[in-house]
Amino acid sequence: MTAKTLPGGTFTMAEDLTLTRVGYGAMQLAGPGVFGPPKDRDAAIAVLREAVELGITHIDTSDYYGPYVTNEIIREALHPYPDELHIVTKVGALRDAEGGWPHARSPEQLRQAVHDNLRRLGLDALDVVNLRVGGFDSPEAGSLAEPFGALAQLQQEGLIKHLGVSTVSAEQITEAQSIAPIVCVQNFYNIANRTDDALIESLATQGIAYVPYFPLGGFTPLQSGALDAVAARLQATPMSVALAWLLQRSPNILLIPGTSSVLHLRENIKGAALALSENELTELNSIG
Repeated sequence: MTAKTLPGGTFTMAEDLTLTRVGYGAMQLAGPGVFGPPKDRDAAIAVLREAVELGITHIDTSDYYGPYVTNEIIREALHPYPDELHIVTKVGALRDAEGGWPHARSPEQLRQAVHDNLRRLGLDALDVVNLRVGGFDSPEAGSLAEPFGALAQLQQEGLIKHLGVSTVSAEQITEAQSIAPIVCVQNFYNIANRTDDALIESLATQGIAYVPYFPLGGFTPLQSGALDAVAARLQATPMSVALAWLLQRSPNILLIPGTSSVLHLRENIKGAALALSENELTELNSIG
């Protein structure tokens, strides 16, 4: 399988940045609750190598997953990286001793985070850095000018190639764009959580990628009879239907489903290729 044969093909974020629309999210490579090491490090390494072997060129990570664990595993599994592989990371939070996710958005903290990502991934420059602004699954009001400006400065210094934002409102995106161009937005969105519908359309007209996280609701799984019914009718899993719906929702949507299992990784790719009919799309659209 190659990038061209993966479901959805590719999306070009910038002249030097074309990613497979089906990517891989590395969050689940850490231990339970995205904290500590995995139970089976060899299995985590195998998943990453399988993702690349299958043609995925988009890996999403963060140095605060674990913390540090996922980036260390990515480097062990894949470094030196293939030319076509692009690693997208995010900054703006830390992990505390209780496993919480407090903000870490001062210019000094962001500079340290970028250097930490570079060192643990074994890179001279990061392909894309997303600034996480809001809470766990929803934006928080306020200006992002200071932290995003700090990342723009690091981009000017050559440590970051492209910038993105995560868990943000449309107003915050506009503010970020007044400081520096962005190539992607990563927000909470799925078949039952459709707040960003208009935003996705707006970003599509600008050629900006939209990367939804938690396609099945994350730590609070979706409870949807309609989704389950469509999945049963198609003899597919709810996850397959949810991924396929996202891929057909808009051409600028990129997927980053996570898993710590090679078998589940293959199932996710197969599921994303599921072709939904107009009637099925209409039925699923009614969920949100």
